[in-house]
Amino acid sequence: MPRPDVHDGHRHLGTLPAHAYYGGPAVVPTVGARATIAELRADLDHEGTAAALVIPNYGVPDPAVPFGLNELCVEAAQRDDRILAGLWVSPRPADAEATDQALALAHEPGVAALKLSFLPGGDVHDPACRGALDRIFAVAEAHDLVVHVHTSPGGPADIDRMGRLVEDYAERVAVHLVHLGGGVSGHIKLIGGRFFDWVAAGRRVYTDASWAIGFAPRWFAAEVARRGLGHDRLLFASDEPWSDYPGELSRLTAAIGDPELARRVLAENFQDLYLRRGSAPTPAAAGSAAGSAAGPHAATTPDDRAK
Repeated sequence: MPRPDVHDGHRHLGTLPAHAYYGGPAVVPTVGARATIAELRADLDHEGTAAALVIPNYGVPDPAVPFGLNELCVEAAQRDDRILAGLWVSPRPADAEATDQALALAHEPGVAALKLSFLPGGDVHDPACRGALDRIFAVAEAHDLVVHVHTSPGGPADIDRMGRLVEDYAERVAVHLVHLGGGVSGHIKLIGGRFFDWVAAGRRVYTDASWAIGFAPRWFAAEVARRGLGHDRLLFASDEPWSDYPGELSRLTAAIGDPELARRVLAENFQDLYLRRGSAPTPAAAGSAAGSAAGPHAATTPDDRAK
């Protein structure tokens, strides 16, 4: 099956300090992490990646690390037309000042998303986080940004908790549930009905299959064919350096047997979400998406942050 130009729905920029994960010695597991824009651009050249959303690297219990990489991601987006930037934000009260500084960058050219995760702390059900969540999503709505939300099995990132963000905000803001709900439980809860129910109800909800267990992308594709909706909501994501580009690409393309769906997932859904963000897709939005040879900053909406 011919491969369309691949658009990467999320990857990371920046290196992390060594950390003693799970009580072991201090290690740096992300050996493929890129510290510089030049290294990132070289990767995109080598892969032949047409466009990518780039988010600060995180994974150590120090929020200053991803917050400190926001400006690097913005600079990358402004130096390379293939790159869009995601900003690290946090609903934790302790991170209020840093989040305000991050949100002040939301108007910058090339900024397309906000990324939040409850892995470093906080909870969607914590009243102390609610005001910050309202502010984060209000800024996303004002600037037509996608909010990326980490999902993983159990704990504060479980899809049962993250689903509240979809219910509360995704009527007016695009919410990207990273990792397809996270693990077997998240996959089954989402693909078994919840995700498609949200789409049918008009929620602007998206996901990607990075880190997904093997059955999940195949099942997602089968459910799209059976239900006749959801084809416009799955994006390819490499999650470099926490996963690997060739492995994620090979696994996802092998799971999708329909060439039209593969074209949408690998390229056109990214184009629809990030290059023409002026209008939300309908639950069963049809067909083909016009590509953009000029790269991700060639948006034609009034909110064109590349000007």
